[in-house]
Amino acid sequence: MASGKFITFEGIDGAGKSTHIPFVAEQLRAAGRSIVTTREPGGTELGEALRNLLLHQKMHLETEAMLMFASRREHLAQVIEPALARGDWVISDRFTDASFAYQGGGRHLSLDKLNRLEQWVHPHMQPDLTLLFDVPLEVARARLDAERTPDKFEREKADFFADTRAEYLRRAAEFPERFRVIDSTRSIAEIQLELKDLLAVL
Repeated sequence: MASGKFITFEGIDGAGKSTHIPFVAEQLRAAGRSIVTTREPGGTELGEALRNLLLHQKMHLETEAMLMFASRREHLAQVIEPALARGDWVISDRFTDASFAYQGGGRHLSLDKLNRLEQWVHPHMQPDLTLLFDVPLEVARARLDAERTPDKFEREKADFFADTRAEYLRRAAEFPERFRVIDSTRSIAEIQLELKDLLAVL
């Protein structure tokens, strides 16, 4: 890799993470960085087709997990790895932590199976920084209720999101060197001040 860095945004649906991606991208561009913004599932033509299936089609839990990682492998090969090799900074709305949180935490798929998929798909690649936007469940649900038509994940019950959030926080505790937990109950302005401080030391 050249001098590029990989930043991922994570959080349960309704945590507000996507609101801050354009702000972070603009801050980095202002600092002279070349930025690629992308998302998971998605990011490539194949990935976007898989995204439509994953967000709206019922399927076996293991099928869901493997399709997530299939989309991710294509994403890495076509977008993330080439961008980092060029020296670009990549900002992704979700990455592998989301699979651990949603399929592992929320759906209770064996974490060992997810670890094996991760080791197969990207054994030596991890984000340089993962921003975990964290809110209580009631705040996230209220935000979702006020937004778009929900996909199949957003329609899940409260216990699904409680387990998803718990796995995110477990991951953050396991990998403190790359995770930063952002209190997303605060105002956008307050959060952006914190993000500015985090970016300043990258």
